[in-house]
Amino acid sequence: MKSPPFARRRASRRRFLKYLAASPLAATGEAAWAQAAGAPDKTIAAPGEALNVFDFEPAMQKAVPPAHFAYMATGSDGEATLRANREGFQKFQLRPRRLIDVTSPDLGMELFGRRYASPIAIAPTGSNRAFHEDGELAVARAARAGDHLQMLSTVATASIEEAIAARGQPLWFQLYPTNKWELGEAMARRAEKAGVETIVVTVDVLARQNWETLARAWRADPRSCASCHGLGLKSFVERKPNFSGLDVSSITSTGATNLTWDFLKRLRDMVKTRIVVKGLLTPEDALLAVDNGLDGIVVSNHGGRAEDNGVSTIEVLPEILEVVDGRVPVLVDSGFRRGTDIVKALAMGARGVCIGRPYLWGLGAFGQAGAERVLGLLMQETRAAMMQMGAPSLKQLTPTMVKRA
Repeated sequence: MKSPPFARRRASRRRFLKYLAASPLAATGEAAWAQAAGAPDKTIAAPGEALNVFDFEPAMQKAVPPAHFAYMATGSDGEATLRANREGFQKFQLRPRRLIDVTSPDLGMELFGRRYASPIAIAPTGSNRAFHEDGELAVARAARAGDHLQMLSTVATASIEEAIAARGQPLWFQLYPTNKWELGEAMARRAEKAGVETIVVTVDVLARQNWETLARAWRADPRSCASCHGLGLKSFVERKPNFSGLDVSSITSTGATNLTWDFLKRLRDMVKTRIVVKGLLTPEDALLAVDNGLDGIVVSNHGGRAEDNGVSTIEVLPEILEVVDGRVPVLVDSGFRRGTDIVKALAMGARGVCIGRPYLWGLGAFGQAGAERVLGLLMQETRAAMMQMGAPSLKQLTPTMVKRA
């Protein structure tokens, strides 16, 4: 005899909750947000089966070692910021306009004299070969296929030269200054020599992060990390190609506790590249960035990985845009998972939106094809959202189209 419908639904819910409980993301709340439309029937077996970017997360979890997955998934401390990044989008609503011709929407983004087919940028994430053997080079090829701006991390597992060759045009280089000026200087000069036109200085990594989700998964992972890639910061950076040939014997941090505006001024005088600052969350600092002659700002809380302040980037974005007043381009990252998320930020006035974890889900699950599909789905959703908003181009997305709920 068949079970009544309510019994079948209850059994399905139990299976879903069991799935969440088994995931490191249960602590972060991201998996719950992922399944806003209901749990998938099964883990996808190919990129084309995905209905949204969240479908790639369990596929990645199945494909990569537990500690590697948790390294990607973890937030800091109690992970309030990680949750806030998703919850923040619910505090804003879109206001669509009608009777506007949106037959041929143009998603092209112009930034510093270059035009990209997409307003979606590849945020810098480290150690991509922990998720797939092709690592950042697969991501660069996916960025090339969709003509996305790509930012390469200081601690990437591919060199800046290799990544530029794979992308087919200059990347932006994200710089962790470290506690030694000489290291930051050497990497900035190398990036400039390789053809980088913009250096993105990350300023929000100051203290040692408390990544509890990673620590718990690490304990449950039977493999020995030391046998594969060693332990400790010195061992970590020695394996990163962008530190090749540099003396890292006295390095104590990839960030820098003594980082000030004077460092950015000194860097400004040293290289001819543009300097963008990443990790600002207040209008006061945004105003200082403009006053100190920086070329752009990335509003970021490091995806909830650097500190647990509990504030989403989408919530602080409007006040930062207000003080900047169009004098320099403002980009934003952290927590973007849907086309409507992206359109909200663009309507507020952000020039572009940077994506991190979602393309790693695709990379870890299926390599380049997975990363391409993730970016394609986000573009598909963004295009549809723009059309529904009555915005045939990014310029037609205006602050009047989004309001606080």
